[in-house]
Amino acid sequence: NMYAFTGADIHGRYMAAHGYDVFEPMGYDAFGIHSENYAIKMGVHPRPMTARNVANFRKQLNRIGNRFDWDHELNTTDPEYYKWTQWIFVKLFEAGLAERKRATVNWCPKDKTVLADEQVIAGRCERCGSEVEQRSLESWFFKITDYAERLAANLDWIDWSEKIKVAQRNWIGRSEGAEVVFTAMFDGARFELPVFTTRPDTIFGVTYFALAPEHPLIDQLTAPDQRAAVRAYLQQARRQTQTDRARADREKTGVPLGTMAINPVSGESIPIWVADYVLMGYGTGAVMGVPAHDQRDFEFARHFALPIVPVIWPAGAPPSDPATWDAAYAGDGVLINSGPFDGTPVAEAINAVTQWCDAHGVGHRRIRYRLRDWVISRQRYWGPPIPIIYCPDHGAVAVPEQDLPVRLPEVEDYIPSGTGDSPLAKVASFVNTTCPRCGKPARRETDVSDVFLDSAWYYLRYPSAHDHAQPWDPTLTRKWLPVDSYIGGAKHAVLHLLYTRFICMALHDLGHLEFEEPFKRFRAHGILTKDGAKISKSKGNVVNPDEYITRYGADAFRLHLLFMGPYDQGIDFNDRGLGGVTRFLDRTWQLVTRHAATLRAGPPSMEARRALHHAIKRVTEDTEALKYNTAIAALMEYLNALEASNEPRREEVEGFLCLLAPYAPFMTEELWERIGGDYSIHQHPWPTYDPAALLTATVTIVVQVNGRMRDRIEVPADASEAQVVAQAQTAPNVARHLEGQSVRQVIYIPGRLVNVVTG
Repeated sequence: NMYAFTGADIHGRYMAAHGYDVFEPMGYDAFGIHSENYAIKMGVHPRPMTARNVANFRKQLNRIGNRFDWDHELNTTDPEYYKWTQWIFVKLFEAGLAERKRATVNWCPKDKTVLADEQVIAGRCERCGSEVEQRSLESWFFKITDYAERLAANLDWIDWSEKIKVAQRNWIGRSEGAEVVFTAMFDGARFELPVFTTRPDTIFGVTYFALAPEHPLIDQLTAPDQRAAVRAYLQQARRQTQTDRARADREKTGVPLGTMAINPVSGESIPIWVADYVLMGYGTGAVMGVPAHDQRDFEFARHFALPIVPVIWPAGAPPSDPATWDAAYAGDGVLINSGPFDGTPVAEAINAVTQWCDAHGVGHRRIRYRLRDWVISRQRYWGPPIPIIYCPDHGAVAVPEQDLPVRLPEVEDYIPSGTGDSPLAKVASFVNTTCPRCGKPARRETDVSDVFLDSAWYYLRYPSAHDHAQPWDPTLTRKWLPVDSYIGGAKHAVLHLLYTRFICMALHDLGHLEFEEPFKRFRAHGILTKDGAKISKSKGNVVNPDEYITRYGADAFRLHLLFMGPYDQGIDFNDRGLGGVTRFLDRTWQLVTRHAATLRAGPPSMEARRALHHAIKRVTEDTEALKYNTAIAALMEYLNALEASNEPRREEVEGFLCLLAPYAPFMTEELWERIGGDYSIHQHPWPTYDPAALLTATVTIVVQVNGRMRDRIEVPADASEAQVVAQAQTAPNVARHLEGQSVRQVIYIPGRLVNVVTG
């Protein structure tokens, strides 16, 4: 946190020195599984434990030298905050963007709760590392998929770090293709089986049809003699994670349902299978198997001895026997074995087949996204209760605004059950209520909302932290928002950052905000690691800043963190360089205090002025670009120049302290006072460099005679060609070699060379 916050603070102080009003708020995202798990581990209720931790964090944050505005401090566990978190839920519910449905969700067996897709990393819980299971549960979802197109499109113009944009584009996963409707007849009933494909041109090569284990039609399409085998396979599939099932190197498994589907283009009958490599979360949960041209399908067909029919091949070349192939053919070519489309190049065939399907009512052009709706429900205690009441007559009813917040009740037993029910389900006084519409007995929703909803709107609340009548004041919001600069971690690229963008867009569309993107500029800092691993308590590699601040001071520790490496790439923490930055600050102190009483006004020498303005230019450009390590290096180099001067002028020392101030705010404030500066250095304008001062007063010119170097001369940087040539020819060693010679030509390269050609 100190690494991240210090980098943001330097940028804030830099912008303030340029005359901007800068607002750096601070708050505590204190609900959620992390806090609750720690409370369970320590045997302490999360409410008092969180309060103690917040007090400790505030004490630590006060020591690190940031310009936090503590008058606008927030805490997500404060009912005055989560009242408005619940208000946002209600507004999305009323707009049809929040819905409760049964779906296959990610379940963490250790944390005993549902996880969003974005909270599952390589098949494991991003918090505790447990392998995630798949469960079918009733849960609340936000329809983030309704915003997939805009979330992707806006990435083209928002000023964000490219790696964050790439991560979000990949997660949203936009694919263009066609949705084609296969059909199946079974027990006298007709079933439609839509499938999304990015390669409709391969439809004549379909030799089987595969459904995801979660597909709702599996039971209805399974033949009686296959029910036992299919049931056993489904039980096995449920024990697999989505990530494991999607692995390309995993052996393909599946079971035939014993029924057939009809290809709507070719009219052929093909067997229907259930296969765990098909995922319900993408497309329609169905795959048309084209083993000749898709490697996953190829491996599946080989494993189960299914036909492989090539339908794309280089023009003019006869296709080889698929039995001899080692892999699917993924090259370009023209269509073969494709009826009326034979001979059509692939680039044209994709559109042609799609148009045929549309014209015959069996398919249409479609855009699909990998992104799935955001599951909001958490079957835990420590979070804002979801503000919904279930009425026997009116169904799910939102809690009226005047009744918000729905307060989290005090309970002794807050341990998650693991059954899919929240601990709140056992609190009768909380559960039993009345319907806001009809007044009849009703029950409350007992799930709490995802902690990422708390943090998806916090930036809106900071300016209006003391407004009890509304979530944000329109006038203050118009002044301060959207956020001008956000410096944060890349680890939440598809969590906090994506969710925040969605909530902002939804609130904009509902008329509550004038802007649809929350952060004008986002820059990702690198990850701070220790011994090559992410810093965490579980790994035992925590670095406590208090120890270093107590021993070296906050200024030294700030400088050390940012001098270790490029801020956007991250560093592996060690304290070996602390001695170097400490000596730098000691030398700064000694220099300024030694000359504080004798600093003279008036311009410094030309050479000293050039060094000062060179430092201003480097530190300004590097600070602006968040290249903090090289900015600090430039400050260190300039200190060397100041120390070499017997009598630095006030302009030099003031300029140096102003450049150093964002990096070492405590010491520079003290030294500024000692040299008689007005309060405060952090309200003093940022120094500006004069390009003319960067010009060198003289330049060294190499002088040649007939291409051989004979001398070097020093000339004024603004000397004319005639002046340079004249001085070159009179240089002692040059004049000696020109004696008795006639000058035929003089070659002059400005600022570098004079070559006198004789003959």
